[in-house]
Amino acid sequence: MSVKLTEINIISKSGILPSYETEGSAGADLRAYLSEPVTLMPGERRLIPTGLFVELPPGIEAQVRARSGLSIRHGIGLVNGVGTVDSDYRGEWNVPLINFGNEAYTIHNGDRIAQVVFSEYVKADFRRTEKIDETQRGTGGFGHTGVK
Repeated sequence: MSVKLTEINIISKSGILPSYETEGSAGADLRAYLSEPVTLMPGERRLIPTGLFVELPPGIEAQVRARSGLSIRHGIGLVNGVGTVDSDYRGEWNVPLINFGNEAYTIHNGDRIAQVVFSEYVKADFRRTEKIDETQRGTGGFGHTGVK
């Protein structure tokens, strides 16, 4: 299987770069960059710094996603579900975490807190119209195909 590699320039305050844990991983792990541990109480939201400053090439976005293990074991997820980092953003990457769980959760420096997937994108050329093409589905929305 051939995977396209794209060079991404990164400044890392910790010296640690995002890393893929297995050969088939689509997401590279992001780690917390903290001077002291941070405890998230149930329902609490916090921006957790990564110490990373990234130069994404034009046409590439970074999608920051929750780590499935943290989500299922501790209820730790992203406030916004999936975060998009645009190619022209140059500030530090911070991860907006939330504790959906029932117990406090402590994050330590170097903990893997999220993952990032890089994706090419297209920009839309929006055109105002009075009519759009019909489809078999039509206006059928949420749940229109039934449960089974």
